[in-house]
Amino acid sequence: MKIEINVDDKIEETSISISCKGLTPELQKMIAMLRILDKKFAVMRDGETFLLDVAEIIYIEAIDRKTFVYTKDGVYESGLRLYELEQQLGECGFCRVSKSCLVQLRAVKSLKSDINRRIRVTLDNGEVIIASRQYADEIKKKLGLVK
Repeated sequence: MKIEINVDDKIEETSISISCKGLTPELQKMIAMLRILDKKFAVMRDGETFLLDVAEIIYIEAIDRKTFVYTKDGVYESGLRLYELEQQLGECGFCRVSKSCLVQLRAVKSLKSDINRRIRVTLDNGEVIIASRQYADEIKKKLGLVK
């Protein structure tokens, strides 16, 4: 891989250009990481609105028609539905693991098979999420564990 950096004080906006023979899984991950760096996400806690970097989000869960966003520092609430967040954050490394949960794939520490083809997903913060069998294969595929 060849990396070129052109520093020019006349350039007003930074742009990144990728030239490649084909789009490999590694390149797709790099592109997703670059997109994460530029995304902010509005959430609420105690009546106050916060703008979180998408990279700070560990997982998102829907409970009783409310959507909660979990970070290392706390729990926030989003006004968006889980399917809306899945559409917005899919390109940023998030994956649905059950009907009520999205997980940031970079926050996955380990996977363990469970009964009925479910998977126990342990996250960087120590929390364990049960991935339903419906989404198990997709999770493994996105993590590069199966083809």
